[in-house]
Amino acid sequence: MTTENAPTIRPRTPADTAACVQALAEVHHRDGYPVNWPADPGDWLCAASGLGAWTAELDGHLVGHVALTPSGEGDAAPALWGDPRATAVVSRLFVTPRARGHGIGALLLDRAAAEAHHRGLHPVLDVVTSDTAAAALYERLGWQHLATVEQHWSRAQTVTVHCYAGPGAR
Repeated sequence: MTTENAPTIRPRTPADTAACVQALAEVHHRDGYPVNWPADPGDWLCAASGLGAWTAELDGHLVGHVALTPSGEGDAAPALWGDPRATAVVSRLFVTPRARGHGIGALLLDRAAAEAHHRGLHPVLDVVTSDTAAAALYERLGWQHLATVEQHWSRAQTVTVHCYAGPGAR
């Protein structure tokens, strides 16, 4: 009889970069996240860790990731929440297809939100409207839908995103 270990969430280390990129490639192939594959996916992941980044492991394999950053230019949710300086942006959240159904996305999201609250900030995020599974997760976990807006990612690319704020008092 095989027993499965519970998923674990831990801070991301530089040694995790290759495994994170491999996991991200699986997600991109299956789900199209990120919408635009970065020229250097390791740098793309590591750049989004200004306030912290965490990985998820299941049965000894890296299967998920989340990062937390200060509000930046182009982030819609912080301005919709109110004062962008009072927010932290949850980003680079993904779970590999083979690890879904174990609550890993919720664990990663909770870890990032806990860090935001620890810093006196409110967690927010933007998600492309085509990612219906992610939006369903956020809403199931009590995240508040703030608005649906268009973002201009480049001259040639405009995307529609849902903006969310984490649970908790304003």
